This record gives sequence, C-alpha cells and structure tokens, in this order.
Amino acid sequence: MEKSKLQELIIIHKEKFLSRKGLIRRAIQKKTSNHIKSKEIVLITGVRRSGKSSLMKLIADDVISEYKLPVSNLLYLNFEDERFIDFNFNDFEPLYETFLGTEKPQGKKFLFLDEIQNIKGWEKWVNRLYEYEDIKVFITGSNATLLSSEISSALTGRNRQVILWPFSFNEYLLLKNFSVDDRDLFTTEKKVSIKSMFKEYLSLGGFPEVVKQKDATLLEQYFKDIIYRDLLARYSIRKIKEFKELCLYLISNTGTICSYENLRIFIGANNVTTIKNYFDYLENVFLFFRVPLFDYSIKKQIYNPGKFYAIDTGLIKNIGFKFSENPGHIYENMVFLALKRRNADFYYWKSKKNREVDFVIREGLKIKEVIQVCYDMHNKKTKEREIKSLLAAKNELEASHFTIITEDEEGEERIDSIKIRIIPLWKWSLER
Repeated sequence: MEKSKLQELIIIHKEKFLSRKGLIRRAIQKKTSNHIKSKEIVLITGVRRSGKSSLMKLIADDVISEYKLPVSNLLYLNFEDERFIDFNFNDFEPLYETFLGTEKPQGKKFLFLDEIQNIKGWEKWVNRLYEYEDIKVFITGSNATLLSSEISSALTGRNRQVILWPFSFNEYLLLKNFSVDDRDLFTTEKKVSIKSMFKEYLSLGGFPEVVKQKDATLLEQYFKDIIYRDLLARYSIRKIKEFKELCLYLISNTGTICSYENLRIFIGANNVTTIKNYFDYLENVFLFFRVPLFDYSIKKQIYNPGKFYAIDTGLIKNIGFKFSENPGHIYENMVFLALKRRNADFYYWKSKKNREVDFVIREGLKIKEVIQVCYDMHNKKTKEREIKSLLAAKNELEASHFTIITEDEEGEERIDSIKIRIIPLWKWSLER
C-alpha cells in the first residue's frame, strides 16, 4: 500500500477511535488493567459484535488517564476496514514507519490492532516489535485461532489471553444505569424492577448493540455474519446447506445431550469426522460450545455424548426454531454462560443409575459444587427428582456444595446432612 494511504488510515482510525463516548466498563477490565504495565502482548478474542473494539477503547482511556499517555503515542487500526483489502504482511513495516513519521511518538508506544487475524503472518511482525521496540500491543479477533497452539508458539511467553463474552446481567444493569446492592434484594419495589429487567435481558441477550437499541432483529444479521463471514468463507465449507442445518439444529436444541453420530444422522453428513470438524469451527468463532460428561477417565469424557450450548440467549429465543417455549433450556444456557465468564472448570454428569446433573464444577481433583437448573419446582415429583440427582452426586462424587437454580423459588433444603441452596436465576446472576 502507498504510504499516503497508510497515513490517511492511521489518522482517520485514531480520530474515530478516540471520539467514542458513552461506553460502560466491562468486568474483564479488572483483568486487563493488570496487564497494562507488563510487556506481554494482550490477545482479546470473543464472538463477533461482543464489544472487543469498545473494550480496547476503555483500555486506552485507562492508559491515557492513569499513565498520562500522549495520544501521539497511540496507534489504532481496524483491519476489517475494506481499505485494507490490499494490505499484506510486507506492508506492516511501512505502516509502523508511517506511524512514527506521522505522530512522532516519544517513549513507549501503545498499539491497538483490531481484527488483525485478517492479515496472514501478523504474529511474526508483532513478535519482532515485542523484541526490538518499546511498545505495548493489544490485539482483538473474532476467532479462537488467535489462541491456537500455532500462534501461542510464535508468541511463547510474550502474550496474555483474554476472552470477552457478551454482556452479563450485571453489565446489562450497568448499561441501564441501574445500581444494585445487597439491600435491594430485600426491597419489593427494587426486586420487581430487577426481575423485569432480567426478563428483558433473557429475551434480548447480551450483545451490546442489541441491548442499547432494544432491537432483537439485529441478531439475525449477526447470526448470518458469523456463518457466512467467519465460517463458510474462512473454512471453505462446501456443503453449505448441511452446515446451516447443523447450526439451526444446535440453536434450537441448546442444553440437550447429543452425540456427534446423532448430529451426523440428523443433517445427513458422510461421517462423524465432518461433524467434529464443523464443531471445531463453531467453537473457534464462539458460536456454540460442547460441555463434556464428567468422568475420571479422559477417554470417556471425549467419547461420551456432550451437551451443546450457544453464545447468547437472545440468539436462542430469536433464531431458534421451536414449536413451543422451553424456558428451562434458556435458563440452563444462561447458567452455562455465567460459568464461562467465571472461568469455571465444569461438566455435566450422570450417575450409575442414570440420574443427570446439569453442571458439576471441579477445582483441582475435587468437585466443589453441583448445580441443577429447574425452571419450575412447584411440582412435588419434579422437586424430588432434582434433589435425588444432587444426592447421587454427593454419594458418587463427594461434592461439597449443592445448588438448584429456579425461576423464582428460593429457600433451603436439608437432607441427609447436606444443605441444598435454592435460588432464582436473576439473583444468582447478580452474584460476583
């Protein structure tokens, strides 16, 4: 690319980046703020439209205010701009030289590079800057291959990794300028408001722009963009109808146990390897996830059927094809996302007598907590079934904490010397 064009993009992108206002702080900033002082490259990844560019602006604001960074020391570029279509690896060095000549930065430079995975070989350039320049680099991408072993090897010991998820319920309330403290949970008026907002949050999901505009119709375009731009094009998938049917099946059946073989039969794929490859792609772009069965045998974890979840409850409610509402699966998917944000190590589990537990959370070699999600526990048989599953986990896994997450029921059960906490999802979601 011509240096004049590079100079133009450097100036335009920075001006637009710095002019962004009205952003809310993300919970992950507690983690990223610890990385600012270190030299390591920070890789920020996550699903498309989850707010990665906004997070970089929030980080830049922190750097400018806390470290008195002159804006001349800052470079921001978004490589999804179509004006970068002719940009390739050989343009990186002229780009950096143009930045130095245009801005004339003094001292440490901060580089914010958006969707850089679009440029092949980017990690080699960044690695050289890390070695020879006084810089700090933040990178985003909508693809988990940013965290792959290949790139990790290229940046060994030189990177910190951050995954940004769509808004949590706490972040959603922050966007609404609605503060909650522990006393509010006992105030009828405040509880009614929180529960109303929670219902809206479940319906809209956590994609920032969808929430800001209260426009769930955006989700259909997001879904198409991920499938066509991040998947079909990037992985050169030829059987488009087959792949789209898999995506529609998964978004319509979240929280269900299903084997790769059953998925193969459903969409008519030639072999299980094709399904496994498809699912690797889907996880790479953070659209769907597989939770394995807990077993002390790794082999059994791999070969047993998994449970599948989606990146966002709004996508499930607005894209999924169902003959009737299934709020239990929506609730279960939200618990899955919350556990992901908390960086928990979790699985689903079945007892020897085939009693199923939605989530078992492991810490080290022990099962710390067992969680059942039950939308409505008013039916006596339903309640007994959920409790028996927890008791089975107590006996076989020696779990120590037990929780049932409901729509609105709350309380405590004590059975066989164990205490079972019963808590509504809206309240559980507010726990930090």
